[in-house]
Amino acid sequence: MAEQPAYPVGLRLAGRRVVVLGGGQVAQRRLPALIAAGADIRLVSPEATPSVEAMADAGEITWERRPYAEGDLTDAWYALIATSDADANTRASAEGERGRVWCVRSDDAEAATAWTPATGHSEGVTVAVLTASLRDRDPRHTAAIRDAVVEGLRDGTLVAPHHRRRGGHVALVGGGPGDPDLITVRGRRLLAEADVVIADRLGPRDLLAELPPHVEVIDAAKIPYGRFMAQEAINAALVEHARKGRAVVRLKGGDPFVFGRGMEEAQALAEAGVPCTVVPGISSSISVPGAAGIPVTHRGVAHEFTVVSGHVAPDDPRSLVDWPALARLTGTLVILMGVDKIGRIAEALVAHGKSPDTPVALVQEGTTASQRRVDATLATVAGAVVAREVRPPAVIVIGPVVDVGPGETAGRPGEGA
Repeated sequence: MAEQPAYPVGLRLAGRRVVVLGGGQVAQRRLPALIAAGADIRLVSPEATPSVEAMADAGEITWERRPYAEGDLTDAWYALIATSDADANTRASAEGERGRVWCVRSDDAEAATAWTPATGHSEGVTVAVLTASLRDRDPRHTAAIRDAVVEGLRDGTLVAPHHRRRGGHVALVGGGPGDPDLITVRGRRLLAEADVVIADRLGPRDLLAELPPHVEVIDAAKIPYGRFMAQEAINAALVEHARKGRAVVRLKGGDPFVFGRGMEEAQALAEAGVPCTVVPGISSSISVPGAAGIPVTHRGVAHEFTVVSGHVAPDDPRSLVDWPALARLTGTLVILMGVDKIGRIAEALVAHGKSPDTPVALVQEGTTASQRRVDATLATVAGAVVAREVRPPAVIVIGPVVDVGPGETAGRPGEGA
């Protein structure tokens, strides 16, 4: 029988009795999927790992703290036999054979009546890989195949078209700080499935080169009607393409809801009755400092960090930022979109009590091949920006955390790579 190929099947175990014998590492790995399947799980084992015990304490499984006994598989639909007692495993397997209960054995695949495939998940799909027969059985090989297929589905390199047509839909995707490898798995998959991509200038541009030729790429910076109407025009474009039944990705830099106007677009789509999915992204406010060797928090140095938009100067009546309050904080300030206003920002912070010697780092084009870091202080940062020709996009970090890590430069203040 072992030379015959295994017959693959998906078991619907919701509400059905599943017996697990043994509470060790095998059970710890297999129980989460059985719990997710909604099975009525009965664990029989004198001991269990802390993780398995936590599942019992949470009421996800029923644990009987004893060794296996004849009759434990009664009324079971499926059993996982994974004790350290070979004799108990053999007796339980024999009981399963008599009761026609499909049994997986962790210690003896040949004696088992069922095998557990190497499984993985991408959205809406479960990938399960089995070897054809016991002679070909190689768990590492099947796991590698599983990983390759799932990774391909997630990152978009393995794309299967949806034959059941879905209605128009918009995904607001946070593309991360710039490095194309830092977009989320879900964001990359949605890009691979898109019909239309409306991209920001600060999004991960390298990903656009990977899109198939049929995908329409729209540069959001070039949508007409001028600066004042730009956001309204983007909203209109999202609605227009989605209403034509297209899968639309609005590709943004960082995270859609961190100074990305993502909520404005989500609200416009909701008002138009267009389905919308928000895919969070890695914000440049923490990832870019990290890439430059700067932790935004550090034990004994900073217990909080505050992210501030610098596109409006402190003395501008439109500013919503409480600069006096920020100057009193002892933690880290992260300024986004503030390169051209950093001189006035530094003056305001010093005027409200921040030390002029407070360290400042400007990280330009963080996480990309063009990344560079310029260090200064609040007293010297305005001159450093001019002298070192710092240009947007750049993340500005203010506070003692700037001096915590090894950094990228040995010179300061005002010196940088």
